[in-house]
Amino acid sequence: MRYEKLPSALYTRNRKVLSKMLESKGLALFFSNDIFPTSADGELPFKQASDIFYLSGVDQEETILLLFPDAHAASDREIIFTIKTSAELAIWHGAKLTKADIQAQTGVQNVQWLSSFDAILHRLMAEADVLYLNDNPHTRASSEVETREKRENARIKATYPNHRIARSSPFLYDLRAVKQKSEILQMQRACDITKAGLDRVLQFVKPGVMEYEIEAEFMHEFLRRGSRGFAYTPIIGSGPSACVLHYIENNKECKAGDVILLDVGAEYGNYAADMTRCIPVSGKFTDRQRAVYNSVYSVMQSAMQLLRPGVSLHDYHKEVGELMTRQLLDLKLIDKHDVEKQSPGQPAYKKYFMHGTSHFIGLDVHDVGHWHKPMQAGNVFTCEPGIYIPEEGLGIRLENDIVITEDGFVDLMAHIPLEAEAIEDGMNT
Repeated sequence: MRYEKLPSALYTRNRKVLSKMLESKGLALFFSNDIFPTSADGELPFKQASDIFYLSGVDQEETILLLFPDAHAASDREIIFTIKTSAELAIWHGAKLTKADIQAQTGVQNVQWLSSFDAILHRLMAEADVLYLNDNPHTRASSEVETREKRENARIKATYPNHRIARSSPFLYDLRAVKQKSEILQMQRACDITKAGLDRVLQFVKPGVMEYEIEAEFMHEFLRRGSRGFAYTPIIGSGPSACVLHYIENNKECKAGDVILLDVGAEYGNYAADMTRCIPVSGKFTDRQRAVYNSVYSVMQSAMQLLRPGVSLHDYHKEVGELMTRQLLDLKLIDKHDVEKQSPGQPAYKKYFMHGTSHFIGLDVHDVGHWHKPMQAGNVFTCEPGIYIPEEGLGIRLENDIVITEDGFVDLMAHIPLEAEAIEDGMNT
């Protein structure tokens, strides 16, 4: 077993809550991801679709979850369909989950082979009035590749054109945004593994190492601790590359006097960690580097104090912008005239801090959640202010993962070196 699985009670609870949100006689379908091909007979590593994982815990391709709370027969209210192991499949790729495995992992008792899906769905559609199909409305989603979910949705719509179609994703945005205790524990494990990777890298970095060598050090530590690797493509940007927000080439030499921006996070059990640290190649920050670093650190500490239940995300980002404006004035990167002539849509601080301060994190590194709703206990956000000065070849971003609680917050990365002195100590002991 690669990672410690969460209890089936979590998935039973998640399905129960979702089922109560469906309309009367609503039937909902959720599909696993495909295994995506590369070329010849190559394939990418499998990554499960987050929604079906959230509702079942099944981490296997060719799987479908059917929920029909108002089905006449109790056995039809929750069904999982999955691939049946053949002798040839077992020899070449290993045996797939048995029905008993799936029952134990998910709490769903009715498990069927995928070959029976069309017949059972056809029988149940005679009882259903509303067909809930899932989609991906994430504001950052942009893909020309057709997913299994999109392909199957189109096929089922064509087969049942007279049924009313509804969307389940808005419900999942509400549910997944509020993490349960066992989910937060899984995220803490991902953060702990990320810390181990940083500790290793702090001892490894010196002038002349390549960015990809640092990436390899993280990967080594992640894999040996039960992670399947990075939760997202890592950013290892030294010197001017730290000012490129989505720099992923990681192919340059780390030179004496430069600062390296490390935006990395381990996944564990499909949950993501998302950390950013900045470290001096030579083991010590210059006075200027330390001043910029401490400015970002100051904004981060103040921003975390704003992460509380009831706070509007819009108001939060506005307040963080004001915090950053004061720091940029102190650093003399902007002046009072810049602030006086700024427009609401393009505040002066955006010249050096272009991105948002926080995003939801969970099963996806940019996890789902409703941005128009106030923060609530159980939300997990990153907190990641940054200052990027291309003309100085210096980019500083600091990032931790924060759980909103009833009376404040918990920092899942509080044990990871963060202050400039702690980073230097980690490099020089």
